[in-house]
Amino acid sequence: MTWKDDYRARLVSANDALEAVVSGSRVWIQSGCGTPSVLVEAMVARSPHVRDVEVIHMKTLGEAVYTRPEHQGHFRHRALFLGDNVREAAIAGRADYTPIFLFEIEALIESGAMPLDVVLMQVSPPDAHGYVTLGTTVDSTLTAARNARCVIAEVNDQMPRTHGETAIHISRIDRIVETSHPLLEVCSEPPSELNLRIARNVASLIPDGATIQTGIGGISEALLKCLDGKRNLGIHSEMVTDGVVDLMEAGIINGEEKSIHRGKAVIAFVLGSKKIFDFVHENTCFEFRPIKYTNDPFVISKNDRMVAINCALQVDITGQVCSDSLGTQPFSGFGGQVDFIRGAARSKEGVPIIALPSTARGGTVSRISAVLEPGAGVVTSRADVHYVVTEHGIAYLHGKTLRERAEALIAVADPRFRAQLEEFAVRAHYMERAAAPALCA
Repeated sequence: MTWKDDYRARLVSANDALEAVVSGSRVWIQSGCGTPSVLVEAMVARSPHVRDVEVIHMKTLGEAVYTRPEHQGHFRHRALFLGDNVREAAIAGRADYTPIFLFEIEALIESGAMPLDVVLMQVSPPDAHGYVTLGTTVDSTLTAARNARCVIAEVNDQMPRTHGETAIHISRIDRIVETSHPLLEVCSEPPSELNLRIARNVASLIPDGATIQTGIGGISEALLKCLDGKRNLGIHSEMVTDGVVDLMEAGIINGEEKSIHRGKAVIAFVLGSKKIFDFVHENTCFEFRPIKYTNDPFVISKNDRMVAINCALQVDITGQVCSDSLGTQPFSGFGGQVDFIRGAARSKEGVPIIALPSTARGGTVSRISAVLEPGAGVVTSRADVHYVVTEHGIAYLHGKTLRERAEALIAVADPRFRAQLEEFAVRAHYMERAAAPALCA
């Protein structure tokens, strides 16, 4: 048989394909814009026929219907990173959250510590040799597909074809469902003035020829608007958004001075709209790789002048960073923050950055806090932190004492909260009272 005959033999309807999910199955779902929505819908339709199915993924898009109360006992989600579609279920106890560095997820799969029964993924149509690609989202799905008992692929003719370590032959796919529909999108809004102020401070730390890592969110989107005038930037990141398109077309991001993968934007997935889907299609400037590679701190550190920009929910005045929870309530995940902070710290002339607004809840709460909220998780330890950036300035903490850290962080806190932070620092014996008034000048 030719691969085309093999392909036709594996074609089934979505409902027939999902019969592979039985009670007790462990199911992996491709994340981000690659979320295979047709397959997920067919899986949920099996709810009356299955019990105790564990659904594993990072941040998916669309409705995670399987986490709703009516599906309790039939499906239970294990989150490796919480998106807004599953957060309420985790807080309510209907879903589980696993704190883990992204680059270590695939080792769980490969070692058998987290064996997979079924993988649901969305891919591009096959090329002349029978290879499909994972398109927008390699993440950990390629590794999952190589290790699962059953691989189900939604072949969508609107999925871009991407380059790098992103291809899989149809002989490795057990069931194929053909579809044609727009991918799920993440559309960014114009950056706020607050985020632009933070981004300008971050941009001042980025030298020409740097390789940058950014994430999703207002600060990251604003930063991409503040890189005009920079030269020969490169990308090594778990993800990129629409904002890189204009910078690459303008030649600001070209990868010409990268120390590894020169000229290539190395990423694990894109999270954006049709703008970037069209841009990465057959674009050899992009090299998609599994997250175990993109987020490996050792690999990251090989990029000279590596600048890692990550956000936080809260930073205490000793430099401990909380990014994944609001008190005891899980909010997101470790993501790639520690992977890139440590990788950048070990890079030649690297710049590890934590960026955040100085306040929350309409200016009523300081994000630079005396202590973290009770139950809050420390994602990045104070020994890992180098730069903390707010709209009020830049605090450099690496190698600093607790006193020096407190002084630096209070100086970039919102002025309305500085006095009480200083008072706490004095009571905690981080600072002497005689030093405190100078900070308020």
